[in-house]
Amino acid sequence: MDVGLRNLILGIVGCALGLWMGAGRWLFGIGGELTLWYLPLIGAPFALLQLWTVRRIRIAGDRGRRVGRAPYVSLALSWVCAIGFGLTVPDVSGGELVSILGLFGGPLWNEMSIALCNPLGIVAFATTIAALGFAAAAGREPRPEEDEPEPGMVPHPLER
Repeated sequence: MDVGLRNLILGIVGCALGLWMGAGRWLFGIGGELTLWYLPLIGAPFALLQLWTVRRIRIAGDRGRRVGRAPYVSLALSWVCAIGFGLTVPDVSGGELVSILGLFGGPLWNEMSIALCNPLGIVAFATTIAALGFAAAAGREPRPEEDEPEPGMVPHPLER
């Protein structure tokens, strides 16, 4: 797959999942007033972190560095958690908190999904930040070897 196409797909999926985390309940008719909080405080930062990660992957590729599997695996894990967060985050509908899982599973699933949404959101952000770190590390210049003395330096007297 072409690198540009892969990065485009990664960016689109990241932005779509940010939108899903912020306003996905509207697709099921249970959107409410909490969307005004979720979109700017959860959805937009998640999408921006995803785009920043894709940018760092592109920078690493432009510098001729090999980007390993770590950023891609971390992004995939963040996507799984973001989907789970979107399914479990509650919104006010009909005067009560309802999540997508609660809508289809009943009150027990609603309570359980409300309990699961925070950990899923935290892990989604943590794995996105980890992917960003892996991508940034892949694009850095390699460190000079410490064993090799730089030209013009006198060797340490105990190393003789």
